[in-house]
Amino acid sequence: MAALLLLGFSSGLPLFLTSKTLQAWMTVEGVNLGSIGLFSLVGLPYSLKFIWSPLLDRFVPPFLGRRRGWLVLTQGALLLAIAAMALQQPRQALQFLAINALLIAFFSATQDIAADAYRTDVLEEREMGAGAAVFVLGYRIALLATGALALILADQIPWPTVYLLMALLMTVGLLSSFWAPEPSEQERPPESLSDAVILPFAEFFQRSGFMRAVFILVFIVLYKLGDALVNNMSTPFLLKTGFTQADIGWIQGGMGLVATIVGTLAGGAILSKLGINRSLWVFGALQAVSNLAYFVLAQVGKDYSFLVLTINIENFCAGLGTAAFVAFLMSLCNQRFSATQYALLSSLMAVSRDILVAPAGGLAQATGWPLFFLLSIVAAIPGLLLLPVFAPWTPRPAPTPRPGLDD
Repeated sequence: MAALLLLGFSSGLPLFLTSKTLQAWMTVEGVNLGSIGLFSLVGLPYSLKFIWSPLLDRFVPPFLGRRRGWLVLTQGALLLAIAAMALQQPRQALQFLAINALLIAFFSATQDIAADAYRTDVLEEREMGAGAAVFVLGYRIALLATGALALILADQIPWPTVYLLMALLMTVGLLSSFWAPEPSEQERPPESLSDAVILPFAEFFQRSGFMRAVFILVFIVLYKLGDALVNNMSTPFLLKTGFTQADIGWIQGGMGLVATIVGTLAGGAILSKLGINRSLWVFGALQAVSNLAYFVLAQVGKDYSFLVLTINIENFCAGLGTAAFVAFLMSLCNQRFSATQYALLSSLMAVSRDILVAPAGGLAQATGWPLFFLLSIVAAIPGLLLLPVFAPWTPRPAPTPRPGLDD
C-alpha cells in the first residue's frame, strides 16, 4: 500500500502540467479561450496508449523486472520533459509549447501503463478497493502539488521556474520504483509481440461476451464525460470570474485535497460494503449532481464562501467516483495481459477527458457559463443509463472464462 501511494503520486504528477496548470499559465499569458480548450488534445496519448501497451507486456527491461523497469525508464524521461517546459513561451511560440506538452503526455501515458499494470498484478481481489483508494490518494496529492502549489508559487516566481521545481518532484517516482516489490508472476508473459497484441483483446471479448464487452467499453467512455467537461474549463472559469491564481491554489487545491482524501478513502470503504456495481451507481449519480454547484457559482459570481463549498463538493464526489471506477477497471483485467487490457480500458476513459471535451471552450463561449454547467449534467446521463446492462444493482454471477487462450 505504501508503494501504491508513492506510485500514485508519480502517476498523477504530469497530468495538470499539461492541462489545468498549463491552462492557468496560458490564460495569464493572454492566450484565447478557444485555443486553451483545444489544448486538451495534447492529452491524446492517454487515449491511444493501448496501441503501444503490448510492448510493456511483452518486453522486460534488463533491470527491476517487467513492471518496475518500465516505470523507471518513463519517470526519467518525464523528469527531463517537464524540465524542458521552462524553455517555452506560450504567447510567442504556442506550437512549441504544444509539442513539449505532447511529449510529457506520451511519457506520462506510458508510465500509467506500467503503474496500472503493477497495481493490477500486485493486488489480490480482496485488496482492490483499498489499493485503488490508496493509489488515487497518492494521485490526488500529486494534483495538489501541480495544481495548488504550482499556482501559489506562480504568484511569487516565474512560471518557467515553477515547472523546473515540478520536474524535481519526479524523483519521488524514481525512488519508489526502485523500492517497490515486483509482483509475483502468476501468469506467463506473452511469448511473442503478436500474442501481446492479439490475445488481450480476444481474451477480454471471449470472457465478457461480445455484446456485454461492447457495452462496457461505451460505458467507460461516457461515465465521466460530465465531470470531464467541468474539469476541463473550471480553471479558466474561476479566473474569469475574478478569483486569483492564489485563490484557486489554496481553495481548489488545498481545501479540495482534504475533500478528495475523505472522498477517496470513503469510496474504498463503501465499495467494500456495497460492491463495485452498486458503488458505480451511487457514485456516478453523485458525480453528476455535484456539477450543480458550479452552476450556482456561475450565477452567484465571485463569492469565496460558495467557492469553498463548490470545490469541496466536486472533489469529494470525484474521490468517491474514481475509487470505484479504478477498482472496476482492475476487475476486468487478466494478469497475463494487465498492461494492455488496463491501457485499453483507461484509454477509453481518457477519450472523454481529452477528446470529447475539446470543444468545451467554444461551447462555454457560445452558451455562457451557467448553461454550460447544466449541459455537463446532461452529458453524464448516458453513462448512467448503461449501468443496468452490465452492472446491475444485484450482480449476476461472473461468467466462467472459456479454455483455450491461456493453454
